[in-house]
Amino acid sequence: MTTTFSDLGLHENILSAITELGYETPTEIQQKAIPVFIGRNSDLVALAQTGTGKTAAFGLPILHHLDTEKKFTQALIISPTRELCIQITNDLKKYSKNMRGVRITAVYGGSSISEQVRELRQGAHIIVATPGRLIDLIDRKAVKIEQVETVVLDEADEMLNMGFQEDIESILSNTPEDKVTGLFSATMPKAIRSIANKYLKETVEVSSGKKNSTSTDITHQYAVVQAKEKLPALKRIIDFNENFFGIIFCTTRLETQEISDTLIKAGYNADCLHGDLSQQQRDKVMGKFRKRVIKILCATDVAARGIDVNDITHVIHYHLPDDIENYTHRSGRTARAGKKGISIALLHIREAYKMHQIEKIANMKFEKFMIPKGEEIIAKRVQNFVTDFTEFDYNEASDIKPLNEWIYPLMQMEKEELVARIMAKELSKLDINYTAHSDLNVDETSRSRGTERSSDRGERRGSERGERRSSERGERGSRRDSFSDGEPTTRLFINLGKKDNLRYDEMREMIFQNTKVSGHHIKDIEMQGVFSFFETDAQSAERILAGFNNVEINGREVRITKAEGTPNPATRSAERPERKGPRERTYSSARGGNNTVGGGDRKYGSSSRSGSGSSSSRGGSATAPKPRFKKRNDDTSW
Repeated sequence: MTTTFSDLGLHENILSAITELGYETPTEIQQKAIPVFIGRNSDLVALAQTGTGKTAAFGLPILHHLDTEKKFTQALIISPTRELCIQITNDLKKYSKNMRGVRITAVYGGSSISEQVRELRQGAHIIVATPGRLIDLIDRKAVKIEQVETVVLDEADEMLNMGFQEDIESILSNTPEDKVTGLFSATMPKAIRSIANKYLKETVEVSSGKKNSTSTDITHQYAVVQAKEKLPALKRIIDFNENFFGIIFCTTRLETQEISDTLIKAGYNADCLHGDLSQQQRDKVMGKFRKRVIKILCATDVAARGIDVNDITHVIHYHLPDDIENYTHRSGRTARAGKKGISIALLHIREAYKMHQIEKIANMKFEKFMIPKGEEIIAKRVQNFVTDFTEFDYNEASDIKPLNEWIYPLMQMEKEELVARIMAKELSKLDINYTAHSDLNVDETSRSRGTERSSDRGERRGSERGERRSSERGERGSRRDSFSDGEPTTRLFINLGKKDNLRYDEMREMIFQNTKVSGHHIKDIEMQGVFSFFETDAQSAERILAGFNNVEINGREVRITKAEGTPNPATRSAERPERKGPRERTYSSARGGNNTVGGGDRKYGSSSRSGSGSSSSRGGSATAPKPRFKKRNDDTSW
């Protein structure tokens, strides 16, 4: 028997509103969560992907119990991003349009706090807020949460990923003991479980699908290409899918900007979203994307959080993320509101292990996707154009005589010439010069070590501007146009290395983020287990040393100091010791005294200091989490 909203016990004025909006049958998560929230006998943990109707699952019960005669704030909804706050607020206003006197206020970073304070002083029955802005308003005594009856944490895993755990716990600890709490999350990491155990009571847990699972409406695909062919492969996917409307997920801000710029120059309707944009720029980009002025959005994981745009056809992973939570949230941007979507991972052959990890954890399977050949793209576009052209509803009775003067040249053409010109014009929008690289797909079964290593190094060591090198020696021996061969260089030490899962491009990205020194100025990176060396020109070195104050990775301070004995390029090769045994170099610490790498007073990578498995461990076999770079006390306005 099909459950309807009427069966869930909601008030008539709410039922009439959602009926007018066209909703008849509740989704799975709504059927399970609404009765629990209406009953108010227990707290709720709800596991569901984005796009499954979570807002109605907690919003309708909140409105059901709302008493507009009470003048204090009765419900508090906390979400990770400005966009999600606005969306939830708009949805609640639609659901409550047949209720009198309901006041709903959204507060978030990136907008005038004084205007939000003025709005709050007029009264708010429901407040929808981002954690950081809510804390600010509580400190200003503009928000009082001592009488709140319902608290909802929406996309709780995202808020923790963004570093809001301390804020969330502070907010929850200042709310009444007898409130009802709802925690909504796509995944259930340990930190979320810890919060639920600490702050929720007599908890009922419901889910839509399996834990850590992805939506069944999403088709998960992967394609294997050489690292240098990822961008051409991306273009072909877009060209093959004429109605492409999607998000390209990238790992760094620079990569996001570079891919976006390249697509724009090639004539695609694209733009980018990353942390360097102001809130005004971000709003402008998102406004164009929602209106489909922009069809392709290149974004980082952080910048894309909270995006809720209907009808997205594709999500492309330019690189796979390192954890299932990020993959789930990325893919969840498509296949919303019961529609179908496609998630495609562009893999270099050495990235396949990440895909297998996701398959194992999420209990799902990726389908092999073959990057279309040039002739296949052209054939499909021609076929689609011909079908649309012949099926166009043409009214023979329509009088086009007034246009004869302008279309006369067309009427004088032979039929074959006219067809040829029409098709040439249509195909001019495509990059049809595919002959040089007809097939971009890599055979996973033929593991040519030389090709693998060359491609892998090209991806790991290539700068954000697209330079590719065939080997590590090639990078170390090269002198790019950032400074001349004879110019003295400064050798720097950094306390991060391979065991921090740090790639060469990520090191350049981190330096750029904190100092604005371009990756072109970072040369001859020598990456060891828990530390690295690199060289740069003297001016850039001073900027780097000055810029790395209070920079942390996983709670550990990142230190960059001058290495003692900075070599000159002309004599550097002669000064370098022969690498037969453990390397031993000295460098001068900013804190004073000499330290020895591989020996001396302070040992890095030495077996004499065993690791405990924590991110701050200097030894042992534990693998550190993937780096997350940030400034201390960084005020995130997302």
